[in-house]
Amino acid sequence: MKIKQIFSLQCAVLALFLTAACGNDLNTAQGVAEEFVDHHYVKIDLQKAKQYTVSVAQAKIDEEIRLTSGQAIDASTQKPRVNYTLLEKNEGDQRSTYLFEGKIQSDDGTSFTRKWSIATRKEGNGWRVSNFTESD
Repeated sequence: MKIKQIFSLQCAVLALFLTAACGNDLNTAQGVAEEFVDHHYVKIDLQKAKQYTVSVAQAKIDEEIRLTSGQAIDASTQKPRVNYTLLEKNEGDQRSTYLFEGKIQSDDGTSFTRKWSIATRKEGNGWRVSNFTESD
């Protein structure tokens, strides 16, 4: 019985470690920028992405929500596969910027890349995305 309990405890610790390793640290500028990219570009969940924004970024998301209203994005929607990497970062105490490169692949084999520049700023005790731009 003791070996079984130890094994169960080891499995629980491993599961907790893996869960923590998969999430973004929302107490950091980079973690918030990555969470924004995950929701805006990977999951295409504008409402969730909006939770991480202020200022110009929030206005841009509001406009995207307005432009896409009436277009349901749900489980039946064919979403592209999006992977991204961090290319550059410029971090400061109050403001930071990150440049990501995303590879977008559709089910028909078409793929292309985009670069996303994400600006963050310190807001109270946390970080928020203050602006974002996309380029080829």
